[in-house]
Amino acid sequence: MTKLKPLGNRVVVKRSKKETSKGGILLPDSAQEKPREGEVIAAGPGKRNENGQVETLGIKVGDRVLFGSYAGTEYKQDDEEYLILSEDDILGVLS
Repeated sequence: MTKLKPLGNRVVVKRSKKETSKGGILLPDSAQEKPREGEVIAAGPGKRNENGQVETLGIKVGDRVLFGSYAGTEYKQDDEEYLILSEDDILGVLS
């Protein structure tokens, strides 16, 4: 298994599992919207500012985050689906 280490201000997020509909109607996967929340499993060191100093991320491993529908890049490994996001693509941290 290869371990993915994000660079700069990027994070690796594992999407939350899809929930069943409240009405009990089953929709094909192609008709379902993918969850827009997940758990951060890896984080980069941060982004360099104009002075060359690294600005640390405001997000840490283990945080549950909310992100936009079309944000990031999908990455599959060992039948698991991950998302590589920039810190700017994250809308908020869920508590």
